[in-house]
Amino acid sequence: MAAYTETQRQLRETPRRWLVTGAAGFIGSHLVESLLKLGQQVAGLDNFLTGCRENLDQAVAQAGGDARNRFNFIEGSVCDGPTCARACSGVDYVLHEAGFISVPQSIEDPLLCNSVNVDGFLNILDAARKSGVKRLVYASSSAVYGDDKTMPQVEAKIGRPLSPYGTSKFIDELYADVFFKNYRFGAVGLRYFNVFGPRQNPTGGYAAVIPQWISSLVAGRDCRINGDGTITRDFCHVSNVVQANILAATTANESVGGDVFNVALGGQTTLTQLFEMIAAKLAAIRPGMTAVKPLYGAPRPGDIIHSGADIAKIREAMGYEPEIGVDAGLEETVAWYAGYYTGCHK
Repeated sequence: MAAYTETQRQLRETPRRWLVTGAAGFIGSHLVESLLKLGQQVAGLDNFLTGCRENLDQAVAQAGGDARNRFNFIEGSVCDGPTCARACSGVDYVLHEAGFISVPQSIEDPLLCNSVNVDGFLNILDAARKSGVKRLVYASSSAVYGDDKTMPQVEAKIGRPLSPYGTSKFIDELYADVFFKNYRFGAVGLRYFNVFGPRQNPTGGYAAVIPQWISSLVAGRDCRINGDGTITRDFCHVSNVVQANILAATTANESVGGDVFNVALGGQTTLTQLFEMIAAKLAAIRPGMTAVKPLYGAPRPGDIIHSGADIAKIREAMGYEPEIGVDAGLEETVAWYAGYYTGCHK
């Protein structure tokens, strides 16, 4: 945590100008909140395709103080080149979270996935370069590992993608590398592993498993586990992702440009273990809840069976150290959903 603590101190002393794309989304709103708490000037870009205004309202309110005066929101899409150019003007750092985020939906609509994740990424990448942005940090994904069975997964060894979503993120990594080689523009890819925390939307057919299960348990509905429960994931609390983004943007290590890094906790949890942890923490908050057993079904098409990250590379390059583990992260997240969540109202 020493590197992150020092980075936060420096940012408070010398505020910078940031653009967060996908600012109204789950991860984007946490980035906005954290940057505002550090006294930064922040612009947010979102078209509310999947994000919601409530996330932004909560992020700015949680930042407190004069945060509203330091936040500027632009409603628009990364698929529009002129909008990207306008958003990047005068910005020091870009944190690119806007994107098509669902594996199963990418199988249903690969053209939309490509439009947002590839064309949109290229728009913001080129706009940032032309605007003189110091560095762009973008959300890649563990889906890039595809059918590679190496455990833990290391950045240098990937397999063939299993979905249009995974393919789109791999293409983004290729573009970032090419921009660094041809223009010396620093774009850093962060391969996220199953991020969770407050403000993650639990509704819809493509919801992430943790908020979906919490929401279902609170409402007394059945919870379904895809597969036999032995599928593993490296669940990572959103605060760790915020740390990685800020470190990647501001590090003095110029060699990170065009490179990619795993962002995770560095462990594995089975889906059955995860369900039991969530149910136990929810029961502690609501003692009268009836014990519920999950329903098991077939794995989803395009899903990786086992996923777990080696985080040595990002530790060595930037000093990244996860600050919240699965247990503490779930305790906070379950409490938030059980006591706060009322829905993302479009």
